[in-house]
Amino acid sequence: MPPNQLLHLVLGGELKALEGPAEFKDLKKVDFVGAFPSYQEALAAWRGKAQSTVDNALARYCIIHAHKLLDPQADEEDHDH
Repeated sequence: MPPNQLLHLVLGGELKALEGPAEFKDLKKVDFVGAFPSYQEALAAWRGKAQSTVDNALARYCIIHAHKLLDPQADEEDHDH
């Protein structure tokens, strides 16, 4: 039986500032990289985007564990971090 799909979203953009809570400068310009069925696939996409923006100190990308938002009671079996 294949493992359950665990939805992960990767998104990012330019922050307002380096200090304080992470707030995007312009929500209309947030880059939605994609939705991924495993943490490992999301991590690979995140790495690619994070490395492509290394010259911009305000650029940040993140992985959102959407499966936890959709079903907070579900067991998590997918990653080693």
